[in-house]
Amino acid sequence: MKSMTGYGHALFRSDDFVIECEIRGYNNRYLDIVHNISQPLSAYESLVDEKIKEIARRGRVEVSLRLRVLKSAIELSVDRGLAEAYSRAFKELSDITDAPSPLFSDYAAIEGVITPVGTADDSVYKEGVESVLCEALESFRDGKIREGEGTRRDLERLGAQFEASLCSIKERSGELEAHYRRLLEEKYEELTGKKAGESDFIAELGAILVRYSINEEVSRLNVHIAEYRKLIASDEPVGKKLDFLCQEMQRECNTIASKSQLVEINLLVVSMKDDVENIREQIRNIE
Repeated sequence: MKSMTGYGHALFRSDDFVIECEIRGYNNRYLDIVHNISQPLSAYESLVDEKIKEIARRGRVEVSLRLRVLKSAIELSVDRGLAEAYSRAFKELSDITDAPSPLFSDYAAIEGVITPVGTADDSVYKEGVESVLCEALESFRDGKIREGEGTRRDLERLGAQFEASLCSIKERSGELEAHYRRLLEEKYEELTGKKAGESDFIAELGAILVRYSINEEVSRLNVHIAEYRKLIASDEPVGKKLDFLCQEMQRECNTIASKSQLVEINLLVVSMKDDVENIREQIRNIE
């Protein structure tokens, strides 16, 4: 089990440049990769996505890949003719308007006056990118696993609480049936003045007791608990499946509550519904 949240960081340094990688994970229904990559490293965006998809199935993953150049092979060339032409034009304008003389930044802002000679080869960064990406992702993955194991322990505890309450309800299901039988017998005697026992009444009583029986709900919840334990023990992404399963568990709890008039059973159902809500809160953090 892996959490969707995590953090990874790595640094690669050479004589010519430094590459820093930072990865942060947040909760999200689907996998959403957000990039913040220095322009010279933009060619490696697809590599970043490919590596992230190997360790993350869901969540918002923010990736920062920054480059700091220490020594560049690029040189700058000055177009002397163009610069002199602008200089003459600036001087003429200054004489006419009494405007101040231009600054170096004014010349640098003119397209073509200063141009780079040579181009940077993106491939020189490949080793550094792969190194920081691998190291940062390993740290990120370890954090996801570590937090995921903490969540698994919480889910095991909540599942055990839910199952204990269900066992108590199962033990009291006979009391619920006896409760309805007694109520119906008393009502029958009140309305007819006769002792309950006629065959028609017994048949009708049996049909009503079947309608208010919670045995089917208890049985289905036992199946859901078995599936729940199987899912939380899995190393595969199970967040969505657990969410759907919790919806089914909540539905069965609501049905039991609607059928029961025993305070003891209703209090147990309240505890179970609280456990399910806490489980759903926890599984929002896992893949």
